[in-house]
Amino acid sequence: MLRAARGGARQLLGRGRPAQPAPPPIHGRLPPRLCLPRRLLQQAPQLATPPPAVGRWLLACSGAVAGAVVLGGVTRLTESGLSMVDWHLVKEMKPPRTQQEWEAEFQKYQQFPEFKILNHDMTLPEFKFIWYMEYSHRMWGRVVGLAYILPAAYFWRRGWLSRPLKGRVLALCGLVCFQGLLGWYMVKSGLEEKPDSYDIPRVSQYRLAAHLGSALVLYSASLWTGLSLLLPQHKLPETKQLLRLRQYAHGTTALIFLTALSGAFVAGLDAGLVYNSFPKMGERWIPDDLLAFSPMLRNIFENPTTVQFDHRILGIASVTAVTALYLFSRKIPLPRRTRMAVTSLLAVACVQVGLGISTLLLYVPTPLAATHQSGSLALLSMALWLMNELRRVPK
Repeated sequence: MLRAARGGARQLLGRGRPAQPAPPPIHGRLPPRLCLPRRLLQQAPQLATPPPAVGRWLLACSGAVAGAVVLGGVTRLTESGLSMVDWHLVKEMKPPRTQQEWEAEFQKYQQFPEFKILNHDMTLPEFKFIWYMEYSHRMWGRVVGLAYILPAAYFWRRGWLSRPLKGRVLALCGLVCFQGLLGWYMVKSGLEEKPDSYDIPRVSQYRLAAHLGSALVLYSASLWTGLSLLLPQHKLPETKQLLRLRQYAHGTTALIFLTALSGAFVAGLDAGLVYNSFPKMGERWIPDDLLAFSPMLRNIFENPTTVQFDHRILGIASVTAVTALYLFSRKIPLPRRTRMAVTSLLAVACVQVGLGISTLLLYVPTPLAATHQSGSLALLSMALWLMNELRRVPK
Protein backbone atom coordinates (compact mmCIF):
# COMPACT_ATOMS: atom_id res chain seq x y z
CA MET A 1 0.00 0.00 0.00
CA LEU A 2 2.85 2.37 0.84
CA ARG A 3 4.41 1.72 -2.56
CA ALA A 4 1.07 2.33 -4.28
CA ALA A 5 0.61 5.63 -2.45
CA ARG A 6 4.10 6.77 -3.48
CA GLY A 7 3.37 5.81 -7.08
CA GLY A 8 0.11 7.81 -7.06
CA ALA A 9 1.89 10.84 -5.66
CA ARG A 10 4.49 10.67 -8.47
CA GLN A 11 1.72 10.55 -11.09
CA LEU A 12 0.01 13.62 -9.60
CA LEU A 13 3.26 15.60 -9.46
CA GLY A 14 4.29 14.51 -12.94
CA ARG A 15 1.15 15.74 -14.77
CA GLY A 16 1.90 18.36 -17.49
CA ARG A 17 5.58 17.41 -17.66
CA PRO A 18 7.42 15.05 -20.01
CA ALA A 19 7.21 11.45 -19.09
CA GLN A 20 11.03 11.16 -19.06
CA PRO A 21 13.34 13.88 -17.79
CA ALA A 22 16.11 15.18 -20.06
CA PRO A 23 19.32 13.18 -19.74
CA PRO A 24 22.07 14.87 -17.78
CA PRO A 25 24.79 16.76 -19.68
CA ILE A 26 27.59 14.61 -20.98
CA HIS A 27 31.06 16.06 -20.35
CA GLY A 28 29.54 19.48 -19.68
CA ARG A 29 27.63 19.66 -23.00
CA LEU A 30 23.90 20.13 -23.42
CA PRO A 31 21.89 17.41 -25.14
CA PRO A 32 21.45 17.82 -28.91
CA ARG A 33 17.80 18.90 -28.83
CA LEU A 34 18.68 21.74 -26.42
CA CYS A 35 21.72 22.79 -28.47
CA LEU A 36 19.70 23.21 -31.64
CA PRO A 37 18.18 26.62 -30.81
CA ARG A 38 21.59 27.98 -29.82
CA ARG A 39 23.08 26.71 -33.08
CA LEU A 40 20.34 28.42 -35.03
CA LEU A 41 20.88 31.69 -33.18
CA GLN A 42 24.59 31.64 -33.92
CA GLN A 43 24.00 31.42 -37.67
CA ALA A 44 23.18 34.77 -39.31
CA PRO A 45 20.07 34.50 -41.47
CA GLN A 46 20.92 34.44 -45.17
CA LEU A 47 18.18 36.07 -47.25
CA ALA A 48 17.54 34.66 -50.71
CA THR A 49 16.53 38.11 -51.97
CA PRO A 50 18.12 41.23 -50.43
CA PRO A 51 15.59 43.68 -48.97
CA PRO A 52 14.75 46.85 -50.93
CA ALA A 53 16.91 48.91 -48.55
CA VAL A 54 20.05 47.45 -50.17
CA GLY A 55 18.93 48.52 -53.63
CA ARG A 56 18.01 52.01 -52.42
CA TRP A 57 21.40 52.31 -50.73
CA LEU A 58 23.22 51.48 -53.98
CA LEU A 59 21.12 53.99 -55.91
CA ALA A 60 21.93 56.63 -53.30
CA CYS A 61 25.63 55.76 -53.63
CA SER A 62 25.47 56.13 -57.40
CA GLY A 63 23.88 59.55 -56.90
CA ALA A 64 26.70 60.51 -54.53
CA VAL A 65 29.27 59.43 -57.14
CA ALA A 66 27.45 61.49 -59.78
CA GLY A 67 27.68 64.50 -57.46
CA ALA A 68 31.41 63.94 -57.07
CA VAL A 69 31.86 63.76 -60.86
CA VAL A 70 29.92 66.98 -61.40
CA LEU A 71 31.78 68.77 -58.61
CA GLY A 72 35.08 67.53 -60.00
CA GLY A 73 34.15 68.92 -63.40
CA VAL A 74 33.39 72.32 -61.94
CA THR A 75 36.69 72.20 -60.04
CA ARG A 76 38.49 71.54 -63.31
CA LEU A 77 36.61 74.28 -65.18
CA THR A 78 37.43 76.87 -62.51
CA GLU A 79 41.09 75.75 -62.48
CA SER A 80 40.91 75.01 -58.78
CA GLY A 81 42.28 71.47 -58.71
CA LEU A 82 45.89 72.40 -57.93
CA SER A 83 45.16 74.80 -55.07
CA MET A 84 45.71 72.16 -52.35
CA VAL A 85 49.30 71.02 -52.76
CA ASP A 86 49.37 68.17 -50.25
CA TRP A 87 47.10 65.30 -49.24
CA HIS A 88 46.20 64.00 -45.77
CA LEU A 89 43.30 61.69 -45.09
CA VAL A 90 42.26 63.27 -41.78
CA LYS A 91 44.44 66.33 -41.21
CA GLU A 92 43.16 68.29 -44.21
CA MET A 93 39.53 67.89 -43.13
CA LYS A 94 39.99 70.98 -40.97
CA PRO A 95 40.29 74.07 -43.21
CA PRO A 96 42.41 77.11 -42.28
CA ARG A 97 40.63 79.50 -39.92
CA THR A 98 42.96 82.29 -38.88
CA GLN A 99 44.69 84.81 -41.13
CA GLN A 100 48.07 83.24 -40.35
CA GLU A 101 46.86 79.78 -41.38
CA TRP A 102 45.52 81.12 -44.67
CA GLU A 103 48.75 82.96 -45.41
CA ALA A 104 50.76 79.82 -44.68
CA GLU A 105 48.53 77.83 -47.06
CA PHE A 106 48.87 80.52 -49.72
CA GLN A 107 52.66 80.50 -49.36
CA LYS A 108 52.72 76.75 -49.99
CA TYR A 109 50.69 77.26 -53.18
CA GLN A 110 53.07 80.00 -54.35
CA GLN A 111 55.93 77.49 -54.52
CA PHE A 112 54.32 75.51 -57.35
CA PRO A 113 54.16 76.09 -61.13
CA GLU A 114 50.50 77.13 -61.39
CA PHE A 115 51.09 80.24 -59.27
CA LYS A 116 54.44 81.06 -60.88
CA ILE A 117 53.21 80.82 -64.48
CA LEU A 118 49.46 81.39 -64.44
CA ASN A 119 48.36 83.02 -61.16
CA HIS A 120 51.38 85.11 -60.12
CA ASP A 121 49.13 88.13 -59.47
CA MET A 122 46.49 86.20 -57.48
CA THR A 123 45.26 87.73 -54.22
CA LEU A 124 44.45 85.88 -51.03
CA PRO A 125 40.63 86.16 -51.45
CA GLU A 126 40.95 84.71 -54.96
CA PHE A 127 43.06 81.89 -53.60
CA LYS A 128 40.44 81.14 -50.96
CA PHE A 129 37.82 80.62 -53.67
CA ILE A 130 39.80 78.04 -55.64
CA TRP A 131 41.00 76.40 -52.40
CA TYR A 132 37.44 75.91 -51.17
CA MET A 133 36.44 74.47 -54.54
CA GLU A 134 39.08 71.76 -54.30
CA TYR A 135 38.37 71.29 -50.58
CA SER A 136 34.68 70.69 -51.32
CA HIS A 137 35.56 68.08 -53.93
CA ARG A 138 37.87 66.23 -51.56
CA MET A 139 35.42 66.31 -48.67
CA TRP A 140 32.63 65.07 -50.91
CA GLY A 141 34.89 62.19 -51.91
CA ARG A 142 35.26 61.23 -48.26
CA VAL A 143 31.48 61.35 -47.83
CA VAL A 144 31.13 59.01 -50.80
CA GLY A 145 33.61 56.58 -49.24
CA LEU A 146 31.71 56.51 -45.96
CA ALA A 147 28.40 56.13 -47.82
CA TYR A 148 29.73 52.90 -49.30
CA ILE A 149 31.70 51.38 -46.44
CA LEU A 150 29.51 51.98 -43.36
CA PRO A 151 26.17 50.70 -44.76
CA ALA A 152 28.00 47.79 -46.44
CA ALA A 153 29.32 46.68 -43.04
CA TYR A 154 25.84 46.98 -41.51
CA PHE A 155 24.10 45.02 -44.27
CA TRP A 156 26.83 42.38 -44.20
CA ARG A 157 26.42 41.88 -40.45
CA ARG A 158 22.64 41.66 -40.74
CA GLY A 159 22.98 38.93 -43.35
CA TRP A 160 21.15 40.93 -46.02
CA LEU A 161 23.76 40.31 -48.73
CA SER A 162 23.83 37.12 -50.77
CA ARG A 163 27.18 35.59 -51.65
CA PRO A 164 27.36 37.09 -55.20
CA LEU A 165 26.25 40.46 -53.83
CA LYS A 166 28.98 40.35 -51.19
CA GLY A 167 31.58 40.10 -53.93
CA ARG A 168 30.10 43.09 -55.75
CA VAL A 169 29.92 45.18 -52.60
CA LEU A 170 33.54 44.38 -51.74
CA ALA A 171 34.59 45.38 -55.25
CA LEU A 172 32.66 48.65 -55.02
CA CYS A 173 34.20 49.53 -51.64
CA GLY A 174 37.67 48.71 -52.96
CA LEU A 175 37.07 50.81 -56.07
CA VAL A 176 35.93 53.85 -54.08
CA CYS A 177 39.13 53.69 -52.00
CA PHE A 178 41.23 53.30 -55.15
CA GLN A 179 39.43 56.30 -56.63
CA GLY A 180 40.64 58.55 -53.82
CA LEU A 181 44.26 57.48 -54.26
CA LEU A 182 43.99 57.91 -58.01
CA GLY A 183 42.70 61.44 -57.52
CA TRP A 184 45.80 62.47 -55.59
CA TYR A 185 48.03 60.70 -58.14
CA MET A 186 46.36 62.85 -60.79
CA VAL A 187 46.85 66.09 -58.82
CA LYS A 188 50.55 65.34 -58.31
CA SER A 189 51.09 65.41 -62.07
CA GLY A 190 50.07 69.08 -62.13
CA LEU A 191 52.39 70.03 -59.28
CA GLU A 192 55.58 68.78 -60.92
CA GLU A 193 58.18 71.31 -62.02
CA LYS A 194 58.92 71.31 -65.77
CA PRO A 195 61.92 73.62 -66.29
CA ASP A 196 61.81 73.54 -70.09
CA SER A 197 58.09 74.25 -70.37
CA TYR A 198 56.19 77.53 -70.07
CA ASP A 199 52.83 76.01 -70.89
CA ILE A 200 49.89 76.42 -68.52
CA PRO A 201 50.34 73.89 -65.67
CA ARG A 202 47.68 71.20 -65.81
CA VAL A 203 47.21 67.65 -64.66
CA SER A 204 48.07 64.78 -66.98
CA GLN A 205 45.19 64.06 -69.34
CA TYR A 206 45.96 60.35 -69.01
CA ARG A 207 45.57 60.43 -65.24
CA LEU A 208 42.48 62.62 -65.55
CA ALA A 209 40.92 60.07 -67.92
CA ALA A 210 41.80 57.24 -65.53
CA HIS A 211 40.26 59.18 -62.61
CA LEU A 212 37.07 59.89 -64.54
CA GLY A 213 36.94 56.39 -66.02
CA SER A 214 37.12 54.70 -62.62
CA ALA A 215 34.40 57.05 -61.34
CA LEU A 216 32.18 56.11 -64.30
CA VAL A 217 32.77 52.41 -63.65
CA LEU A 218 31.89 52.89 -59.97
CA TYR A 219 28.78 54.85 -60.90
CA SER A 220 27.64 52.36 -63.54
CA ALA A 221 28.17 49.31 -61.35
CA SER A 222 26.31 50.87 -58.42
CA LEU A 223 23.42 52.03 -60.58
CA TRP A 224 23.13 48.68 -62.40
CA THR A 225 23.13 46.65 -59.19
CA GLY A 226 20.62 48.96 -57.50
CA LEU A 227 18.24 48.82 -60.46
CA SER A 228 18.59 45.04 -60.67
CA LEU A 229 17.56 44.70 -57.02
CA LEU A 230 14.61 47.10 -57.17
CA LEU A 231 13.07 46.69 -60.63
CA PRO A 232 11.24 43.41 -61.35
CA GLN A 233 12.41 41.67 -64.47
CA HIS A 234 10.20 41.45 -67.54
CA LYS A 235 9.58 37.95 -68.89
CA LEU A 236 10.08 38.89 -72.51
CA PRO A 237 9.94 36.24 -75.26
CA GLU A 238 13.46 35.48 -76.46
CA THR A 239 12.94 36.33 -80.13
CA LYS A 240 15.63 37.20 -82.67
CA GLN A 241 14.46 40.80 -82.71
CA LEU A 242 14.74 41.11 -78.93
CA LEU A 243 18.19 39.53 -78.96
CA ARG A 244 19.29 42.04 -81.62
CA LEU A 245 17.79 44.95 -79.66
CA ARG A 246 19.66 43.82 -76.56
CA GLN A 247 22.93 43.68 -78.51
CA TYR A 248 22.29 47.15 -79.96
CA ALA A 249 21.60 48.49 -76.47
CA HIS A 250 24.88 47.05 -75.17
CA GLY A 251 26.85 48.51 -78.06
CA THR A 252 25.19 51.91 -77.73
CA THR A 253 25.94 52.01 -73.99
CA ALA A 254 29.60 51.19 -74.65
CA LEU A 255 29.76 53.99 -77.23
CA ILE A 256 28.21 56.48 -74.78
CA PHE A 257 30.72 55.44 -72.12
CA LEU A 258 33.62 55.91 -74.56
CA THR A 259 32.32 59.35 -75.58
CA ALA A 260 32.10 60.43 -71.93
CA LEU A 261 35.63 59.14 -71.32
CA SER A 262 36.95 61.08 -74.33
CA GLY A 263 35.60 64.20 -72.66
CA ALA A 264 38.34 63.79 -70.04
CA PHE A 265 40.98 64.31 -72.73
CA VAL A 266 39.07 67.37 -74.00
CA ALA A 267 39.05 68.81 -70.47
CA GLY A 268 42.64 67.84 -69.73
CA LEU A 269 44.01 69.54 -72.85
CA ASP A 270 41.52 72.46 -72.93
CA ALA A 271 40.64 71.15 -76.38
CA GLY A 272 37.26 72.86 -76.29
CA LEU A 273 39.03 76.19 -76.88
CA VAL A 274 40.81 75.46 -80.17
CA TYR A 275 37.99 75.38 -82.77
CA ASN A 276 34.81 77.10 -81.60
CA SER A 277 32.69 76.50 -84.68
CA PHE A 278 30.26 73.82 -85.81
CA PRO A 279 29.82 71.71 -87.88
CA LYS A 280 33.12 72.69 -89.53
CA MET A 281 36.35 73.17 -87.60
CA GLY A 282 37.26 76.65 -88.68
CA GLU A 283 36.87 76.81 -92.47
CA ARG A 284 37.47 73.12 -93.05
CA TRP A 285 35.75 69.83 -92.31
CA ILE A 286 39.12 68.27 -91.47
CA PRO A 287 41.62 70.77 -89.99
CA ASP A 288 45.18 70.99 -91.26
CA ASP A 289 46.78 70.28 -87.87
CA LEU A 290 44.79 67.10 -87.24
CA LEU A 291 47.95 64.94 -87.44
CA ALA A 292 50.58 67.52 -86.54
CA PHE A 293 52.31 65.42 -83.87
CA SER A 294 54.79 62.64 -84.51
CA PRO A 295 54.50 59.72 -84.09
CA MET A 296 50.95 59.69 -85.40
CA LEU A 297 49.49 57.84 -82.40
CA ARG A 298 50.32 60.77 -80.12
CA ASN A 299 47.71 62.90 -81.87
CA ILE A 300 44.84 60.81 -80.51
CA PHE A 301 45.69 61.61 -76.89
CA GLU A 302 47.93 64.72 -76.95
CA ASN A 303 46.91 66.91 -79.89
CA PRO A 304 44.04 69.23 -78.80
CA THR A 305 42.73 69.46 -82.37
CA THR A 306 42.58 65.67 -82.79
CA VAL A 307 41.07 65.21 -79.33
CA GLN A 308 38.26 67.66 -80.12
CA PHE A 309 37.73 66.08 -83.56
CA ASP A 310 37.47 62.60 -82.00
CA HIS A 311 35.01 63.84 -79.37
CA ARG A 312 32.83 65.37 -82.09
CA ILE A 313 32.83 62.12 -84.09
CA LEU A 314 32.03 60.02 -81.01
CA GLY A 315 29.22 62.38 -80.01
CA ILE A 316 27.64 62.28 -83.47
CA ALA A 317 28.03 58.48 -83.56
CA SER A 318 26.38 58.18 -80.14
CA VAL A 319 23.30 60.21 -81.03
CA THR A 320 23.03 58.35 -84.35
CA ALA A 321 23.20 55.00 -82.57
CA VAL A 322 20.57 56.09 -80.04
CA THR A 323 18.25 57.24 -82.82
CA ALA A 324 18.68 53.96 -84.71
CA LEU A 325 18.05 52.03 -81.51
CA TYR A 326 14.85 53.96 -80.90
CA LEU A 327 13.55 53.37 -84.43
CA PHE A 328 14.35 49.66 -84.24
CA SER A 329 12.61 49.34 -80.87
CA ARG A 330 9.39 50.66 -82.43
CA LYS A 331 9.10 47.39 -84.37
CA ILE A 332 9.08 45.25 -81.20
CA PRO A 333 6.27 45.02 -78.64
CA LEU A 334 7.84 46.16 -75.36
CA PRO A 335 6.47 46.73 -71.85
CA ARG A 336 5.52 50.29 -70.95
CA ARG A 337 8.47 50.81 -68.62
CA THR A 338 10.94 49.61 -71.26
CA ARG A 339 9.34 51.90 -73.83
CA MET A 340 9.80 54.81 -71.41
CA ALA A 341 13.49 53.95 -71.06
CA VAL A 342 14.01 53.99 -74.85
CA THR A 343 12.19 57.31 -75.26
CA SER A 344 14.08 58.89 -72.35
CA LEU A 345 17.38 57.77 -73.85
CA LEU A 346 16.58 59.50 -77.15
CA ALA A 347 15.39 62.69 -75.44
CA VAL A 348 18.49 62.99 -73.24
CA ALA A 349 20.77 62.27 -76.23
CA CYS A 350 19.24 65.15 -78.20
CA VAL A 351 19.58 67.51 -75.23
CA GLN A 352 23.19 66.44 -74.69
CA VAL A 353 24.13 67.13 -78.30
CA GLY A 354 22.56 70.57 -78.05
CA LEU A 355 24.50 71.29 -74.86
CA GLY A 356 27.76 70.18 -76.45
CA ILE A 357 27.35 72.36 -79.52
CA SER A 358 26.28 75.36 -77.42
CA THR A 359 29.28 74.92 -75.11
CA LEU A 360 31.59 74.91 -78.10
CA LEU A 361 30.08 77.90 -79.89
CA LEU A 362 29.97 80.04 -76.72
CA TYR A 363 33.65 79.40 -75.91
CA VAL A 364 33.09 76.99 -73.01
CA PRO A 365 31.30 79.04 -70.32
CA THR A 366 31.61 77.31 -66.97
CA PRO A 367 27.86 76.86 -66.19
CA LEU A 368 27.10 75.47 -69.64
CA ALA A 369 30.19 73.25 -69.70
CA ALA A 370 29.31 71.84 -66.27
CA THR A 371 25.78 71.12 -67.48
CA HIS A 372 27.20 69.34 -70.53
CA GLN A 373 29.38 67.18 -68.29
CA SER A 374 26.36 66.36 -66.12
CA GLY A 375 24.42 65.48 -69.26
CA SER A 376 26.92 62.76 -70.08
CA LEU A 377 26.07 61.08 -66.78
CA ALA A 378 22.36 61.45 -67.44
CA LEU A 379 22.76 59.88 -70.89
CA LEU A 380 24.81 56.99 -69.49
CA SER A 381 22.13 56.48 -66.82
CA MET A 382 19.37 56.20 -69.41
CA ALA A 383 21.42 53.67 -71.40
CA LEU A 384 22.03 51.56 -68.28
CA TRP A 385 18.33 51.71 -67.40
CA LEU A 386 17.42 50.42 -70.86
CA MET A 387 19.99 47.63 -70.61
CA ASN A 388 18.56 46.67 -67.24
CA GLU A 389 15.04 46.56 -68.70
CA LEU A 390 16.21 44.21 -71.48
CA ARG A 391 18.30 41.88 -69.33
CA ARG A 392 17.74 38.18 -69.73
CA VAL A 393 15.65 36.36 -67.14
CA PRO A 394 17.83 33.69 -65.48
CA LYS A 395 16.60 30.12 -65.91
